[in-house]
Amino acid sequence: MYRQARYDEPLVKDLGRKGRIGCAVDEDVSADIPKNIKRKEFEFPELSEIEVVRHYTRLSQMNFGVDTGMYPLGSCTMKYNPKVNEEVVRMFSDVHPYSSEAQGCLELMYRLEKALCDIGGVDAVTLQPPAGAAGEFTGMCIVRAYLQGSGRNEVLVPDSAHGTNPASAAMAGFKVVEIPSNSEGCVDINALKAAISDRTACFMMTNPNTLGIFESQIEEITSIVHEAGALLYYDGANLNGIIGKVKPGDMGFDIVHFNLHKTFSTPHGSGGPGAGPVGVKSFLEEYLPVPRVREKNGRYYLDYSSKKSIGKVHEFYGNFGVLVRAFSYITLMGKDGLEKVAELSTLNANYMKEKLKQHYKLPYEDLRKHEFVISAEPKSANHIAKRLLDYGLHAPTVYFPTIVKEALMIEPTESETKEALDYYVSVLVEILNEEEREAPSNTSVRAVDAVEATKKPVITWR
Repeated sequence: MYRQARYDEPLVKDLGRKGRIGCAVDEDVSADIPKNIKRKEFEFPELSEIEVVRHYTRLSQMNFGVDTGMYPLGSCTMKYNPKVNEEVVRMFSDVHPYSSEAQGCLELMYRLEKALCDIGGVDAVTLQPPAGAAGEFTGMCIVRAYLQGSGRNEVLVPDSAHGTNPASAAMAGFKVVEIPSNSEGCVDINALKAAISDRTACFMMTNPNTLGIFESQIEEITSIVHEAGALLYYDGANLNGIIGKVKPGDMGFDIVHFNLHKTFSTPHGSGGPGAGPVGVKSFLEEYLPVPRVREKNGRYYLDYSSKKSIGKVHEFYGNFGVLVRAFSYITLMGKDGLEKVAELSTLNANYMKEKLKQHYKLPYEDLRKHEFVISAEPKSANHIAKRLLDYGLHAPTVYFPTIVKEALMIEPTESETKEALDYYVSVLVEILNEEEREAPSNTSVRAVDAVEATKKPVITWR
């Protein structure tokens, strides 16, 4: 039942003892360092090799990941990452971006761009942004450049949107206007009509939305936005629920960002690694970051010639390892495999939803796509999330979206078996019906004072 090892593991600095050596280093390695900047003493702990190995092995056993258990973190698509993709990445690990051997790397990026164009229904893609939020910011910079001098300074964002959407728009210099949801959990069309004006630059959306509900009025939304002279931006966080079934570009979106670390299988969490490529319709292509990867007579090269480009948004050409994994995943899955991803992720989410709505409140009665949101009321979502840890299960996203009280946002992905789904449901039901207790109590780090930790964070080992 329980997967996380419990060790009272000290910091590596506290394990060290003076004079212990893990490996012998040739003193000549520092010969080229100027004497005036060469340090005579270091604050590094001194440990033997076996102490280092055991320390980090124990830490790994205290960790949790998608390889050890179900990871239904809503809106984050924590799916299983096939190990073959890691083998493919290693094939490229020794190639420097400025190397003359980079033709294969350039070809891979060129072909990945074409694949994402097809998947997203767009005409051109940049692979540079190193995260989803970076993709959003890139998209907003493209909107700003395209509409420069128009007086359009507002970006509309649904109240169920990811927090990075309004943040990215604000960082790009826009005023953010929130659009409320209707009683069905979708964009309130009347509120949208009332808010949109000649000041509107863009409407940012996720479809399926954060509740896991497909915005069935997307064609009307597209018409409203475009008739007002504004652009439509697609946040690709929830692409897993529709991949291969419908293309954002076909819905009318002008700018689309992809999360390669979510939908296309790169291990992620704790801040990385990630990649957030951005695709655009043809009329926005000249604003994409440079360089662009081009092909001529079977050779690939980098093109910096666009005079309207917003410039570089990441060093070199993007987070290359993530690009390789995504290309490997897309190539191995093929069109039929990607469609199956949408089908199974939707099936798994709706199966769990139907089981849990008999015990938890389910706001917005509707068919869901890849994820769903239930309410823990009158219990605490925070407590339920912490108790799940005692069962060796990763908690879902909690308190998001904020339009649902005591929200538990669950995304099982296509990776999980029926047995895994059934067990997770049974634990959620058991926790709901039990007497409230201190939680977690069976983890390597037990219950903590979250308020105190927020007020007085300890951000250094010193």
